[in-house]
Amino acid sequence: MKIIILKFGGSSLADPGKIRRAAALVLAQRRGGARPVVVVSAPADSTDDLLKLAAAAGGRNPSRRELDALLAGGEQFSAALMALALEAEGAKAISLTGGQAGIMTDAVHSDAGIRRIDPARLRRELRAGRIPVVAGFQGITAAGDITTLGRGGSDLTAVALAGALKAAVCEFFTDVKGIYTAHPALVPEARKIKLISYDEVIALAALGTEVRQLRAVRYAAKHGIPLQLRSSFHTEAGTLVTAAGGPAGVTCLSLQKKGGTALVALIGRGLGRPEALKTLAAARAAGLAPAAIRTAPGSIIVSVPAAQGETLLKALHTAFI
Repeated sequence: MKIIILKFGGSSLADPGKIRRAAALVLAQRRGGARPVVVVSAPADSTDDLLKLAAAAGGRNPSRRELDALLAGGEQFSAALMALALEAEGAKAISLTGGQAGIMTDAVHSDAGIRRIDPARLRRELRAGRIPVVAGFQGITAAGDITTLGRGGSDLTAVALAGALKAAVCEFFTDVKGIYTAHPALVPEARKIKLISYDEVIALAALGTEVRQLRAVRYAAKHGIPLQLRSSFHTEAGTLVTAAGGPAGVTCLSLQKKGGTALVALIGRGLGRPEALKTLAAARAAGLAPAAIRTAPGSIIVSVPAAQGETLLKALHTAFI
């Protein structure tokens, strides 16, 4: 029976109804023959709420150790509620902190690095027929102190556990259906990408697109862990991230604004001079004169005044997608 990691983001755990829906997705995977291990984020906005409480109680310079102890509670809250929801449906489940799940880190509070993972406890729980629900974003030092893994660290928790357990896949459930060829709010005709490479997702993240935590994707790439990015509110397949990805060429586009400049990037594999020339031609056809165009590994980046960014994005999407 294959082990899979199911990671739920905060928007998927924002209220009891959404937690029950997430639990139903976990149980559906189990009925399909998988052995799920669940990783959860804190409920939506709860981390920011805890930070506000820390500022009110601890002043301007609160201890990073105590902040970690506080912030780790958000994910533990989600883990216990998810375990309760699973048990309410007749399954055996157990919530675990990062430390109980065997995640050992260095002592860099608020941005700890994972030193090693001992999956023995998780394997015991799986053998006992339980569904482990792990609080993401956290680990424990050799001295027994709680640490957190940085913003978005639950993603890193999920892929690290996938590597330690040799999971078949690590699935991320959020409020979006996957990665699109462009932001659908800016380009209505954008479509969901079925298959993309680690390098392309890393390039997107480096260019400012909030796809997944960058450390998590790099970890998955290093260890060859397939990622599935999908919605917790729809049953359709999402975007699969692997080493090979899809066909060569332009896969998607991104837009990033910095002050008075917009950076429109083509992301793909095997991009070079032909794509750069086509980019320049498409920009000119749209009545735009790029201030600069440069190539980087896996991307072509075009600079225009900020007000022209969306026009260029749409023009290039039409030309390449």
